Amino acid sequence: MAAHDPLVIFTPSGKRGRVAPGTKVLDAARTLGVDLDSVCGRRGICSKCQVAPSFGAHPKHGITVTQDALSPLNAVEDRYDRVRGLKPGRRLGCQAEIRGDVVIDVPPESQVHAQVVRKRAEAHEIVLDPAVRLRFVEVAEPELDNPSGDLERLLDALKEESCIADLGFDFALLPALQKVLRAGDWKVTAAIYSDGGTRQVIALWPGYHEGVYGLAVDIGSTTIAGHLTDLANGEVVASSGLMNPQIRYGEDVMSRVSHAMMNAGGATELTTAVRDGLNALVAALAEEAGIDRTLILDATFVMNPVMHHLFLGLDPVELGQAPFALASGAAQRLPARDLGLDIAPGTRAYVLPLIAGHVGADAAAVALSEQPHGSDDLVLVVDVGTNAEILLGDKAGVLACSSPTGPAFEGAQISAGQRAAPGAIERVEIDPATKEPRFRVIGSELWSDDPGFADAIAGTGLTGICGSGIIEVVAEMRMAGIVDAKGLIGSAAETASPRCVADGRTQSYVLWEGDDTTPRITVTNSDVRAIQMAKAALYAGARLLMDRRGVDLPDRVVLAGAFGAHISPKHAMVLGMIPDVPLDKVTSAGNAAGTGARIALLDKRARAEIERVVGEIE
Repeated sequence: MAAHDPLVIFTPSGKRGRVAPGTKVLDAARTLGVDLDSVCGRRGICSKCQVAPSFGAHPKHGITVTQDALSPLNAVEDRYDRVRGLKPGRRLGCQAEIRGDVVIDVPPESQVHAQVVRKRAEAHEIVLDPAVRLRFVEVAEPELDNPSGDLERLLDALKEESCIADLGFDFALLPALQKVLRAGDWKVTAAIYSDGGTRQVIALWPGYHEGVYGLAVDIGSTTIAGHLTDLANGEVVASSGLMNPQIRYGEDVMSRVSHAMMNAGGATELTTAVRDGLNALVAALAEEAGIDRTLILDATFVMNPVMHHLFLGLDPVELGQAPFALASGAAQRLPARDLGLDIAPGTRAYVLPLIAGHVGADAAAVALSEQPHGSDDLVLVVDVGTNAEILLGDKAGVLACSSPTGPAFEGAQISAGQRAAPGAIERVEIDPATKEPRFRVIGSELWSDDPGFADAIAGTGLTGICGSGIIEVVAEMRMAGIVDAKGLIGSAAETASPRCVADGRTQSYVLWEGDDTTPRITVTNSDVRAIQMAKAALYAGARLLMDRRGVDLPDRVVLAGAFGAHISPKHAMVLGMIPDVPLDKVTSAGNAAGTGARIALLDKRARAEIERVVGEIE
């Protein structure tokens, strides 16, 4: 393609290339190896190829996308929009033509291989004391000689039953109050919210009612994970996740701050995107559990500071420049409807406190889950993600920082990289003598040299390499002598392996030759460099805290986060991602931020605890 041809950049994959003007988005995606679905033969009726172009300035990519970057809606798209409806901002990839430089997001539902968001609610002992409790009462009927209102008589009954003298009532429930009272023959069940000094009726049902739920949500830069929990017994009844819709504006938080800075209304776009994603997540969780979403009455949220500001509708611009001032770092208690969440009229939201300008509520949640402030030995807790949060502490005190590791650990910025999905290589071993590799892919327990491997992956294919896979292959290459101490891949002559092939002025290692159905997968020197940069940022944060504490090593290391849960401690140590403590002193906490959110959901006293602890963290 000519240098003046349009540049197309697909997110979240990060794949890019130049195409001839007039190329259909679907054709460009297939040419560049982008995961974009289509099953109707370009007739514009299946909707599988829907994409979302992103207009405006994109400093990270060095382009500005104009409104005429894609062709106008054609007759096929108009017909589809009239009959079935296109979401705002969406186009059909089989119809839209590329006419200028453009950034195009492929939403999860348009991807052939659905994202596996590996965040789950870890088993954890939690005290059950939720902020929402149910009360069943009988309300005095109205009388001619007693002109009190129905609301006043309901509150009198509830105050007597609950012994709460200052009980309030959410005005959003008032329009339906009289019908509920009469439908229940003056017997009703009320949900009472009690937290942070607020005591209020937030839901009402006629007669006797059982069953209310809460939502614990971890809003990450890359993924959003939610756990729907029965507030009566603490059981997680549904867990689900999705890609953060903001990713089309940038894979890291500073790209999103830049979008807010460079585009009028950019912050509002980002806020709308994450709130829309959360509403979709709520719907998915309710459907999975088989409940009405109006039964979800409490929700806790954890996230980094940029996500926090955008979720709350606050301008994140000050977080993009020193001294990284927060609009507010305090815990927030407010109606979920004020956050644009479509749950129930009275649903309440609790946002955990932030620690500092770039150390967020997710780090606070990790502290709540892992309790470094209560540890007898010195523990280093590393929540690995696009932006890593690091805690070092014991009973004597806790230090915290964040490191901008970037998206390489998530499989982005890697030549054959992808996020964790069926078909992605996740485990790698290389024989140090023969330099021959073997690997496992998500969706199969077999190794690539096991009998039946090809049949086992026939359904998913072999599509790329995810974050845990790239960590292991680079570490294995180092241990096998394929990569030297500086991070350079040796030639075939230097390594005695024909898998090392020339790639321009450097070398690449062929992990998989490819065949008629699978692509060739290599590890390039640029891939090694991306991992070097990411691990250096991670270790630098840990080293900073250890130097501040005056120690050479912690007593133990805890790896947290959806990605951290899948890292091999041995390979992480080989790469220098974490300090050289004994391997048996490295453990995984899984999604500790999500666990902390669930603790805050189920035990309102934990909210007061983490607000106190955050005030003591340096």
